[in-house]
Amino acid sequence: MLELETAYFSDQGGRTRNEDACGYWSSDTGACWVVSDGAGGHGSGDVASRLVVSRILEWFSANPVVGSDRAVELLRGANDAVINAKRSGVTKDDMHATVALLMIDRARNEAIWGHAGDTRIYLFRDGAVAYCTRDHSLVQNLIDAGYGSTDMIRSHPQRSLLTSAIGSAESIELSVAGTPLQILSGDVFLMCTDGWWEYVDEQEMTRMLAQSSSPQHWLQLMSDSLRAKVSSGNDNFTAICVVVGSSDPRTTIIMPDENLGD
Repeated sequence: MLELETAYFSDQGGRTRNEDACGYWSSDTGACWVVSDGAGGHGSGDVASRLVVSRILEWFSANPVVGSDRAVELLRGANDAVINAKRSGVTKDDMHATVALLMIDRARNEAIWGHAGDTRIYLFRDGAVAYCTRDHSLVQNLIDAGYGSTDMIRSHPQRSLLTSAIGSAESIELSVAGTPLQILSGDVFLMCTDGWWEYVDEQEMTRMLAQSSSPQHWLQLMSDSLRAKVSSGNDNFTAICVVVGSSDPRTTIIMPDENLGD
């Protein structure tokens, strides 16, 4: 059974509150990591993101099965939870959230992931980017249709407009891996909100990964680079790093107290 090491970093940036949330749950059989970026017209994005993270981890821990159908079930369940919270009067605004979900079957050494919105999942293998999720955004659709280059993803004035997000009462677009990925010792997953990847491009991620001495050091290097580039009013930024085959076999849950509320 491959061992797993997790590190995380979350910062409110230049905003008055941190509307990102992250957390994970792990046992001897299965593990699940979640990153969510909330938004709401009157500041309820933090409610949405905390609800997404806590609900997914609660449901996964009750039945830690890893698979594509399970990922869809967890993501749709999180969507229903946010919708129900809005209908019950928890908030008066149209709160919603992005989400990135990673699950690993520790017995089979298999990973499944899924997402909605523009919170991303990267896989680094042999020191290079082997995979990155595709954003559910207007700019990504324009690029896919041939109306611009990939450079637009970080510079277009409408880059924050999403085509899918948790909390939608209408049909929600989910992207879920269709088949499990066989993970290898040395694989590194990075899950991060747009406030992170917008200022740290893939070349920097790769270069700093090679320079880092630990998962937490890698996140620190990237966050230092991010801070050197942003304006005073920059977005929240959050990332989780998962390293396969580490020397630390402990089972740990990382979720700050403020991210545990419903």
